[in-house]
Amino acid sequence: MIQQTLVIIKPDGLIKSLTGNILSVLAETKLKIVAAKVLKVPKELAEKHYCQLKAEKGEAIFNNVVEYIMGKWHTDRVFALVYHGEDAVNKMRSICGSTNPEKADPTTIRGKYGRINSQTGVFENVIHTSDTIENAEREIKLWFSPDELTDLIYPVSTENKKIERVIWK
Repeated sequence: MIQQTLVIIKPDGLIKSLTGNILSVLAETKLKIVAAKVLKVPKELAEKHYCQLKAEKGEAIFNNVVEYIMGKWHTDRVFALVYHGEDAVNKMRSICGSTNPEKADPTTIRGKYGRINSQTGVFENVIHTSDTIENAEREIKLWFSPDELTDLIYPVSTENKKIERVIWK
């Protein structure tokens, strides 16, 4: 099944200059990049992105992860991408490895480049990728507008204002 998935090279991945290495590994999936941008993550976006974590792990971990993605300990930028293709979610999850870098296979991205910050307890795992098809759709719609993707698989509509643009349905 054709899917799309969100991938974010996190602030620690950028500050360590791992972007090229990570993109080379991700290319092994044979998936197509259909959107990419570098951005500073606003607090509202970070909180919406990690909203499920608050209920699952508690307020303290949620707040640390929000601060981490916003760049409190590294750079204040991330590189967000959307990959498109057959079984995209599982392919990306497999090549990135466990979110806990200590449990990640050493041949995966998180296994090679991740660490647990002993001061904050935050998993500095250099990369995010959607964990389910449903979360992939939710996350892509948070991070990108339809006109930023070269291939669309989710329903869209057009909005007529002074400038016509495609928006999520």
